[in-house]
Amino acid sequence: MAPTARGQGWMGDWAGIVPWQGGQALAQGAQSSCGCPWIPGSAQGQMAERRLLVLFGSQTGTAQDTAERIGREAKRRHLRCRVEALDSCDVANLIHEPLVVFVCATTGQGDPPDNMKMFWRFLFRKSLPAGSLCQLDYAVLGLGDSSYPKFNFVAKKLHKRLLQLGGSPLLPVALGDDQHDLGPDAVVDPWLVALWDKILALYPLPPGLEIVSPNVCLPPKYTLHYLPEDSPHPDSDLLQPSAPRAAPCELHPFAAHVVSNQRVTAQSHFQDVRLIEFDIAGSGITFSAGDVVMIQPQNCPEDVQQFCQLLCLEPHRRFVLEPTEPGTSLPPLLPQPCTIQYLVTHYLDISCVPRRSFFELLAYFSTNELEREKLQEFSSAQGQEELYSYCNRPRRTTLEALWDFPHTTCAIPADYLLDLIPRIRPRAFSIASSMLAHPERMQILVAVVRYKTRLSKPRRGLCSTWLASLNPEQGDVRVPLWVKKGGMKFPADPATPVIMIGPGTGVAPFRAAIQERVALGRRGNCLFFGCRHKSKDFYCQTEWEELVTKGLLTLFTAFSRDQEEKVYVQHRIRENGRLVWELLSSENAHVYLAGNAKEMPAAVAEALKSVLQLEGGLSPSEAEEHLTALERSQRFQSETWS
Repeated sequence: MAPTARGQGWMGDWAGIVPWQGGQALAQGAQSSCGCPWIPGSAQGQMAERRLLVLFGSQTGTAQDTAERIGREAKRRHLRCRVEALDSCDVANLIHEPLVVFVCATTGQGDPPDNMKMFWRFLFRKSLPAGSLCQLDYAVLGLGDSSYPKFNFVAKKLHKRLLQLGGSPLLPVALGDDQHDLGPDAVVDPWLVALWDKILALYPLPPGLEIVSPNVCLPPKYTLHYLPEDSPHPDSDLLQPSAPRAAPCELHPFAAHVVSNQRVTAQSHFQDVRLIEFDIAGSGITFSAGDVVMIQPQNCPEDVQQFCQLLCLEPHRRFVLEPTEPGTSLPPLLPQPCTIQYLVTHYLDISCVPRRSFFELLAYFSTNELEREKLQEFSSAQGQEELYSYCNRPRRTTLEALWDFPHTTCAIPADYLLDLIPRIRPRAFSIASSMLAHPERMQILVAVVRYKTRLSKPRRGLCSTWLASLNPEQGDVRVPLWVKKGGMKFPADPATPVIMIGPGTGVAPFRAAIQERVALGRRGNCLFFGCRHKSKDFYCQTEWEELVTKGLLTLFTAFSRDQEEKVYVQHRIRENGRLVWELLSSENAHVYLAGNAKEMPAAVAEALKSVLQLEGGLSPSEAEEHLTALERSQRFQSETWS
């Protein structure tokens, strides 16, 4: 069923809630599995069913990893437990759930992750009845980064909303922080100890059962059954999916032909940046300025070969997966049957930095005492500082970690591969072109990630390195992709001017916006662009200069390293404060900012406040309030990434 249709059904189910005296709630006519009215928290409710639902909203996989950890700990306590993404869960059934743990990341500017946006919209409907969730005992665990202004905003807001709807919190909201020396686990570990104490007080262990020892390895999520080598092979090519009937999405991406892959920085420049063009004819894809393309990358052949050798896997062996527990769905992105080669190339993220759960599971397979002791240390609460030094600080990959534990690695059962290694996640890129300027084409601007740590081998970004390696002159090269609505919305009124601030690859969405606005005959396009050197990384220089000559673009550039004193976009904003103020005050201009989230956004915000004070005559507090008001009214929008 389409999400919108399902959303209409949700309201119908929630509208049937009536408050029940004593602070609980009951769906009209609802009964427990034994036929008695369901009263969560009572002894009757506890004995009827010990079940827990763990729901996660995860962008990079950390929240999902933590949710799955809670799921494993629940199984050790003999609770029936489901772990699901928030948007995969039918929210209509939330009113029937007695016990839910929410694990939520916060992305960007305080936004919910993609796989909980539908749930988020539904939960904040004003029409939801008060007391809808009176029967619900819940706990919220947030994962965030305190270097961002809206630290754990999603978890805080979710906790507050569940309270408004009548839910009973088992614990205060937990706020895990990436910036902590030990990462989010510094908060997660003690919070989980307290959570299990609360849950076991509500739902004691059944008579005769004890908590399953941490020394016992839980069964895998799936069993992997190899097919006989002489079994028939299907003719379909797994790597070349046909164009989907509906708009492409994560489960059905479009295999776009790579038309060109052009380096737009000088060969002598330290960074390789690419302008890559895709042919999307026949895909059904449409997009506008500010939208984002999601790309599903793959591991490089050398890494795939090494992984298979290390684990003694035969790349061309075919297998099918079978869930260990009834009701567990198969991974939707893996074909059945599948080859080991396909699994390792397209699914297992062997280049990601392994998490604590990786070492915890790996320790069970170790037959070597020294390796097992080190793995157990890495997976313990006490060993997190050492794990951080081993993995996170040098950005050691999963494949490299496996090399360091050779006796254990060759003993890993194939059944556990999908429990051990997360799937490769899609990467988001701002679309850098307009369909009005380039029909049936899409372009992106990609900075190839490459940097040094204390490890001898340079670190490389999985997706950007793979994209840079694609050579359209070597045949039909394709990339699986789909489009998502972006966070930035450009003004519908053609008379509204736009001020765009895009240093580096942050200029990508503004290139799309400028192409779109020029094609529609809209003037009032003002761009602040910054890079290191005019001669080395001035992306799209010719294009901008042509538009300036035609009077279609006002351009301000900051080449930070072309003079002794560094000059950045924030300096150019201050220098051109009178124009910025006139556009804002007299012409209702909208301001857009995109680029690296490190120091630039704060510096640009300070420059804008300075303009409001010097040119607009506002006091410091008035300038602060004015900028906040511009943000609230969507006249100041930003999209930054780390």
